[in-house]
Amino acid sequence: MLRCAVLDDYQDVALGLADWSRVQARSYRDHFATVDDLVTAVHDCEIIVAMRERTPFTAEVFARLPNLRLLVTTGRRNASIDLAAARENGVTVCGTGSSSTPTVELTWALILGLARHLLPEANALRAGGPWQHTLGFDLHGRTLGLLGLGRIGSRVAAVGKAFGMDVVAWSQNLTKERAAECGARLAPDLDALLTGSDIVTIHLVLSDRTRGLLGARELDLMKPTAYLVNTSRAAIVDQDALAAALREGRIAGAGLDVYDVEPLPEGHEFRTLPNVLATPHLGYVTELNYGTFFREAVEDIDAFIDGEPIRRLT
Repeated sequence: MLRCAVLDDYQDVALGLADWSRVQARSYRDHFATVDDLVTAVHDCEIIVAMRERTPFTAEVFARLPNLRLLVTTGRRNASIDLAAARENGVTVCGTGSSSTPTVELTWALILGLARHLLPEANALRAGGPWQHTLGFDLHGRTLGLLGLGRIGSRVAAVGKAFGMDVVAWSQNLTKERAAECGARLAPDLDALLTGSDIVTIHLVLSDRTRGLLGARELDLMKPTAYLVNTSRAAIVDQDALAAALREGRIAGAGLDVYDVEPLPEGHEFRTLPNVLATPHLGYVTELNYGTFFREAVEDIDAFIDGEPIRRLT
């Protein structure tokens, strides 16, 4: 029977969400911080299931796992897997389905949490602190700026319209017609979106042209009363520039779910800045989404064992 390792199962739920009976499956709740730790733990496994981009699979990792024959990633895209190296080492890589709904919902949880100062108000209530010590930031009539209007961005836009917001969007290939279909106005350019928006939320795919898209210059274009929300990829924003803008109060705050290094190191500034509402990359972490991930991961494994791999990425 083939051996299978399920990585980064932080909630320890993977083995209970699907039928793994055709393999000897074991899950690892703790993240392996080094390649050495990973290789020591799973060197005997022919199959590995990776949760999103939590553990990178580089050329070095593939070279040091000669027994590996199948790598399944949850979702259909994983920038942390070197697909060329997988092919060179004879490893089949397959993906699973995923839903954009959880990320849309978390985006709005962050926006609402920032706008109504939910964390400081809730903490004050628990600690016996001041009663009603902040003023909420009204959403109705404000401008919601969307960077990206794809599967997630278009649904975030729909909620913004329901709140009575003026929705404006921009990306490199976005057209006026597509924006209008989603109830948004097309911003003339990135600078115009940043200067005119009260809330800027990021829904772009990380690529060479979006990496570092928002640097110090771009953040300085935002209103000092504006909020930035990122549930996409940390590298789209220059993290040092963002920390400085938040520390110096050049923007009102940020809602963050993604980071350059995950888990976010202890003592990191984003853990302690008072104008940051930070969550530990929860965008896709829901019961129904995890059910899809692991059910389809097992389907991928069964198909591979039967000699007919499905949902192949290599």
